Amino acid sequence: MVDDKEREALDSRAEEHSSADPGMDGAIQRKTEDAEQQESASGSEEASPSIPEVLPVLPVRDVVIFNYMILPLFIGRENSVHAVDAALKSGRHLLVCAQKEESTDDPEPQDLYDVGTVVQVLRMLKMPDARVKILVQGVQRARVTAYHRVQPYMEASIEPVVEQTAERDTTVEALLRSVREQSEKVLSLRGMASPDVISVLQGVDDPGRLADLIAANMRMKIADAQRILETENPLERLQLVNAQLQREVEVATVQARIQTSAREGMDKAQKDYFLREQLKAIHNELGDRNEDSEEELDNLKKALDKAGLPKEVRMEADKQLRRLASMHADAAEAVVARTYLDWLVELPWKKLSRDRLDIAQAKEVLDEDHCGLVKVKERILEFLSVRKLNPQSKGPILCFAGPPGVGKTSLGRSIARALGRKFQRFSLGGMHDEAEIRGHRRTYIGAMPGRIIQALKQAGTRNPVIMLDEVDKLGSDFRGDPSSALLEVLDPEQNFSFSDHYLNVPFDLSKVMFICTANHLDTIPAPLRDRMEVISLSGYTLQEKTEIARKHLLSKQEVDNGLKDSDMKLSDSALTKVIREYTREAGVRNLERELASLCRKIARRKAEGEKGPFKVGTAEVEKMLGAPRFIEDEKEKSLMPGMALGLAWTPAGGEVLTVETTVMKGKGNLTLTGQLGDVMKESAQAALSYIRSRADALGVDADFLPKHDLHVHVPAGATPKDGPSAGVTLTTALISALSGRRVRADVCMTGEITLQGRVLPVGGIKEKILAGVARGLKHVLIPQQNAKDLEDVPKDLLKRIEVHTVHLYDDVPSLVFEEGGLPSAGSRAVRRLTRPTRSGSPRKCPVSSGCGKGTRTRAPGRLS
Repeated sequence: MVDDKEREALDSRAEEHSSADPGMDGAIQRKTEDAEQQESASGSEEASPSIPEVLPVLPVRDVVIFNYMILPLFIGRENSVHAVDAALKSGRHLLVCAQKEESTDDPEPQDLYDVGTVVQVLRMLKMPDARVKILVQGVQRARVTAYHRVQPYMEASIEPVVEQTAERDTTVEALLRSVREQSEKVLSLRGMASPDVISVLQGVDDPGRLADLIAANMRMKIADAQRILETENPLERLQLVNAQLQREVEVATVQARIQTSAREGMDKAQKDYFLREQLKAIHNELGDRNEDSEEELDNLKKALDKAGLPKEVRMEADKQLRRLASMHADAAEAVVARTYLDWLVELPWKKLSRDRLDIAQAKEVLDEDHCGLVKVKERILEFLSVRKLNPQSKGPILCFAGPPGVGKTSLGRSIARALGRKFQRFSLGGMHDEAEIRGHRRTYIGAMPGRIIQALKQAGTRNPVIMLDEVDKLGSDFRGDPSSALLEVLDPEQNFSFSDHYLNVPFDLSKVMFICTANHLDTIPAPLRDRMEVISLSGYTLQEKTEIARKHLLSKQEVDNGLKDSDMKLSDSALTKVIREYTREAGVRNLERELASLCRKIARRKAEGEKGPFKVGTAEVEKMLGAPRFIEDEKEKSLMPGMALGLAWTPAGGEVLTVETTVMKGKGNLTLTGQLGDVMKESAQAALSYIRSRADALGVDADFLPKHDLHVHVPAGATPKDGPSAGVTLTTALISALSGRRVRADVCMTGEITLQGRVLPVGGIKEKILAGVARGLKHVLIPQQNAKDLEDVPKDLLKRIEVHTVHLYDDVPSLVFEEGGLPSAGSRAVRRLTRPTRSGSPRKCPVSSGCGKGTRTRAPGRLS
């Protein structure tokens, strides 16, 4: 152990060596006294006893020790402490070997370099935390020949590396001078050159020793230092050191240049700060500037730097920022400029949501949120598939067209959820001002960007799903036409540089997915409709409404009204009664209201103390909701002459209409009642003209018109009716009234009639067939050209009604009259559901191949 004075000397010596920079500011910068100490140490080493052949091995992590090098080491590993204790007991010699990997905590012999340095332990001090602090001096290079033990410490046989003698010639002298000059350059660049240090360098003439002296105090990687240590030839070792010095000179030169540039930049910053402070003092004296304004300008500039603005937008922003800096804080223009810059900062110029392109998961989300709507879901999955294969593809502009309440808006939310995007919606209904889309000029008081830019700001990303609701209800007046402003927004070829009047700089809308909704396509301007891909959403069937009510509506209303799932048991028959007798709509909004009314009744009973569960059947529905609001026409077993069942399309879905015709004595007048529109009146006129032209073939008196008056009435007279699809029904009712034949009560029909008796296609086939199925009818007649529309009809419903296609009215009488075909109808066959192939031969329509009995057609004759 050492006494207090020796401990103080050791600590001071250790601090001197541990605090020294391991670069050229190490031992080279020491005073001449240190050099003299190393000289004396060298002399003592020569007089020291010989080095044992077997020595304890001390692994070190981040240092390579060279000859004549004195430095402190902190020993913390238990094996290393045992190695130091063994060295102190026998000659104070250790072999120090560097680790190949610094991260190795418990090195094995293979983890150490074979060549190390034999050191002599000069001082040792045990620390309070069980670590050991030693001061060592490099004595001799040595190579490990074999390891004898690993525990409790490493011990190995060594072979000293003999220092070769270098002959002095001009090459050696030139190399020595080069090394000294490079060392002086490093010291000079680092500001540490002094006469004492230079004298130390000049005083060492031995190449090997000079190389060791400089290498011991340079910043080098362990591998580079180890390579120098293992080099036996002193000239080669000095050449390696010279190469390291050249690299160090380059690094020090660059570092000095960086420091100089930083100092110059700091001087300029200080100058700018001084001038700004003077300018601030001037403004304060003038009373037109305060510290808050300066801070606000600084914050705006930092926010603009982080916003990622495009180049042209940043130029405009800097221009406005300079204008703002030159204005008085209370000026009106300053408020406008500040608001404008705030908008530029808050818009998502670069931020994009990452699309969730998992097709299977997207399908699950769409199926979870909506029942049916197969075509819409397929179109969305197609969009996701294309985006997955081609991320740069331009998004479509979809337009969901359909009656109210079928889920157009909620479908947009589901699409956004399936894509993993933000969702924004705003309604265009009743919008008259173009500035609502393009924004106002900044010259107006209270100007602000249009609804598109506002939606992007609220979404916070550049690729949200934006739903433009009620696009068919746009208006126009003296303030402009909003539909014309939408032409650029909804055009993927133009909207990449959409210009809002307020921003007055282009904004890229090409990543936005726009979805429009409409109830009617007729009111949408043709150029705007041409930019959109229209997807029609028809009304829900009874089965779909039942599924929606069970999966979504009922559970939602139970939660909203404080009920549990087990509180109310609504039977299937009761739910069907609510759908059929209390609602008449294509969607489910009124159905949700009626279910909410049922839940409120149950909630009151539960709040009054009654115990559940509460069963709700058909009788309870009528007690809770009152008398049914919609009573379907009684299904008659037979129709009176002059009556026929037609099919009509309404915004609430399909409907079965009874057309009544009566014949009375008169002067050939035709009366039409029932709120019929012009087109429907013209259909009645065309039907009458066709009957007169074919009176003999149809079994009607050719001179009926001059002697009789005809009255055509369509019940539900308070409801307006229009369209050409009642032509076949009107013709059938007129023939029935004039001939006295009865029309079958289980047959309904639709189609437009011409003067030549051709049956032309009409719209709404799916809804009309659904209405016939709901009424319980067995047969339906449709135009032959509407056979393609049967693909949209659920196949299970087609099994419940038989579909017949007709091309001429001559095919109709044999299918609809109870007494059988008319004389002229027996020679013409009803055309089958076929379409020609490319070779010209007919083939079965794919609709008929998968629809079962409901799609087969019959030859003329009575329906069974």
